[in-house]
Amino acid sequence: MTHAISIDAVSKRFASLQALNRISFTVAQGEFFALLGPNGAGKTTLISAMAGLSRQDSGRISIMGYDTVTHSRDARMTLGVVPQELVFDPFFTVRETLTFQSGYFGIRNNDAWVDELLFKLGLTDKANTNMRALSGGMKRRVMVAQALVHRPPVIVLDEPTAGVDVELRQSLWAFVKELNQAGHTIVLTTHYLEEAETLCSRIAMMKKGQLIALEDKHTLLARNAAREVSLQLSAPLPASLQAFKVRDQDGRHILSLPDIAKLEHVLSELRLAAIDIRELSVHETDLEQVFVELMHREQA
Repeated sequence: MTHAISIDAVSKRFASLQALNRISFTVAQGEFFALLGPNGAGKTTLISAMAGLSRQDSGRISIMGYDTVTHSRDARMTLGVVPQELVFDPFFTVRETLTFQSGYFGIRNNDAWVDELLFKLGLTDKANTNMRALSGGMKRRVMVAQALVHRPPVIVLDEPTAGVDVELRQSLWAFVKELNQAGHTIVLTTHYLEEAETLCSRIAMMKKGQLIALEDKHTLLARNAAREVSLQLSAPLPASLQAFKVRDQDGRHILSLPDIAKLEHVLSELRLAAIDIRELSVHETDLEQVFVELMHREQA
């Protein structure tokens, strides 16, 4: 099967800055994929190359089997990108913006799909409003609609919920999940790591133009499988458990266990020492912890 996205040894330099350094990965059709990294990691540079807005110095990118250099028109037809920046024509209404965007892709009589996009993104009552009169959040919704107006099989969302309200975030993700369930491939970049953890099945992490992680979400979380256990006890922590302790916090002992199975050992040692547990909580590793750990590791 043709990959939705294929990135093969892609490099890009701006003067002395190596923005991309031999990046390689593939995204399967129908996948919900996260591309994460701090500011300056190279994510937007890579997306620009995917969209044909810039050209890589070396390597190859293909979208649905179409090379972005040799078959750029076909590649662009299969891709919809929601950029970080709010870019709009201040002289058009919302509906005119989407109608003109349809025309850019050679699509006529697109009114039914435009109406559906307006409804799904909560823009129906703004259809005849001039773009410059919209709030930032509403402009963001229009940009999402623009990226989808030609029904692309591959959708790239570059920080789509940056600076928007909770209502938009929830409605946007509900619509994007519908699209993914219908077979669309979704690539997401976001600084809200809980979004990536909730939505995406596979995660890539970039730093300084290099790929430093690329794994299934559950495998990536398991890389830092230690669990933190918070204990409030009736007596000091036994000497046999001191090796697990990482800190004391607000009258509680914080232990780091290599895996959750070690919790039974902790409980057994407390029973042997006749120490009562007044409060116990287990903190699972989340994507934010893994992200921070990987970024710091790469600095070492």
